[in-house]
Amino acid sequence: MEDSFRPAAVVNIHSGIQNTGRIIFWDYSVYFAGDRGASQFYDIPHHRTYSTGFSYRGDSRGYHPFDTGPWRAPGANTNAFAMESQIDIMAASAGIDPLEFRLNNLKDTRMTRVLKAAAERFGWAPSKAPSGRGYGVACAIDAGSYVAHMAEVKVDRVKGRVQVNRVVGAQDMGLVINPEGAKQQIEGCITMGLGYALTEEIHFQDGKIFDLNFDTYKIPRFSWLPKIDTVLIDNKDFSPQGCGEPAIVCMGAVIANAIYDAVGARLYQLPMTSERVREALNKANY
Repeated sequence: MEDSFRPAAVVNIHSGIQNTGRIIFWDYSVYFAGDRGASQFYDIPHHRTYSTGFSYRGDSRGYHPFDTGPWRAPGANTNAFAMESQIDIMAASAGIDPLEFRLNNLKDTRMTRVLKAAAERFGWAPSKAPSGRGYGVACAIDAGSYVAHMAEVKVDRVKGRVQVNRVVGAQDMGLVINPEGAKQQIEGCITMGLGYALTEEIHFQDGKIFDLNFDTYKIPRFSWLPKIDTVLIDNKDFSPQGCGEPAIVCMGAVIANAIYDAVGARLYQLPMTSERVREALNKANY
């Protein structure tokens, strides 16, 4: 193969909350994915973000046994997955609805508006997770745009297969020049995001890549596609911002959070293959 791969990455998070559900402590370390999308936008009095070891193609030897390079929204997918998974973990520990938990810990009016717009379109009803409904929520900021996704999934407990039935994507990208084009970009991001979230895994040994074709490297198919509903917030107070990448960054997190809500199993590694889902279910039921 003549192309490179996005870096494998490790994220380590320590966080703390008060009895009221307020986040008071956040210590975030990301290794090899960079700091794009790692900046904290929740209202946390004590927080730190540390990033190291990210390099593009040609400079990754010593960290990876093969070349690495940019992939749609480089690094932001990894950081959104880790951050919004941790936010959901805290919400579940506090026994608070995950949307309510996010809104209670935000001062950013743009993010609050995007989350509420997604919730209204989705028809979100408050409930602490896991509720058995298979609902997930995740939000992020990328390329100057604010994004919030909500998803509904169904999990086959025997096979570990995840079917994403519905995704609502809300986005504030400032002034919207081409609404139809923007919606198409969001839909494309959501579709592409299904792949990195669920199946696109690289197997290798001693620098040799084993996935050389689509018989083992599975990308999204039309049969996978959920019902996709987009919400554009035309914010004329800001100049046009990024559109082709932001909506992809939440897909790993929103599906992971929906899986947890459906079956009480938490996934910590991407992609969330059937094997990893079955393993998580076994741990949850142990």
